[in-house]
Amino acid sequence: MPPVFAHGRLRLYLLKLLDEAPRHGYEVIRLLEERFQGLYAPSAGTVYPRLAKLEAEGLVTHATEGGRKVYSLTDAGREELAGRGGELADLEQEIRESVSELAAEIRDDVRGAAGKLRHEMRAAASETRTAAGPAGASVFDDAKEELRRAKQEWKEQTRRAKDESRRAREDAKAARLQAKEAQEKARQEVQRIARQVQDHFARGDWPAGLGSLLGTIPAKPQAAPPTDWPAPSGDPARDLDRLLDRFRDTVRDAARDHGVTESQLTEARSRLAATAEDLKRLLGEG
Repeated sequence: MPPVFAHGRLRLYLLKLLDEAPRHGYEVIRLLEERFQGLYAPSAGTVYPRLAKLEAEGLVTHATEGGRKVYSLTDAGREELAGRGGELADLEQEIRESVSELAAEIRDDVRGAAGKLRHEMRAAASETRTAAGPAGASVFDDAKEELRRAKQEWKEQTRRAKDESRRAREDAKAARLQAKEAQEKARQEVQRIARQVQDHFARGDWPAGLGSLLGTIPAKPQAAPPTDWPAPSGDPARDLDRLLDRFRDTVRDAARDHGVTESQLTEARSRLAATAEDLKRLLGEG
């Protein structure tokens, strides 16, 4: 039998099922069997260890209801699932192919059995008609009915496989659409922030512009503000010179302690130039 899930794919599909709704382990097994129209049913030894591993990774949690563990997705699990929309679409394609392969294998088995049965039926009919006369007709009719049932079963299996393949294509299409929509929303948000920053800088409000820009960067633990920088003395021009001297000394100390690479120098030049322009605009407002 061809593999239904490639390595690691069942783990991703379990996240998808739990994202749809909280479920207990047996329900997950039954739902997988339904999704494959009875062509595939994972064992408890396949599903439960993977659910336990997902829980250990913090992607899944469980609550006990009626003596059974009901698993649900955590925020970390939803985040991972959202970030793997492309893989999920590929997985739907793999499922469709697996269903098709399983259906083909069943179809070949049924065809082989039907062919063998047809051959045996003809031989039996010939023998019974010769040996038993009219009584052989009953055996012939029984064999004919068995062949009819085999054909009907094969048709039913083929129909279910086609239905599952169609649903898999629809699910894959929906997953790709969701991934595309998420990408478009992210692009629009970046453009909105960029316009906001540009507007602040155009008005000379560089602190607000930097605030808008830094607001898009994940927050990191901040050190306490320095207490040894020069305090205001009442002479703004003199205080500005002192601040610039302190800024230069701080940068030089950092370079001396940690060294400077070519790439860091290029980035520092760009940032210093931008900061100088911002300060020029700020000082020019008066």
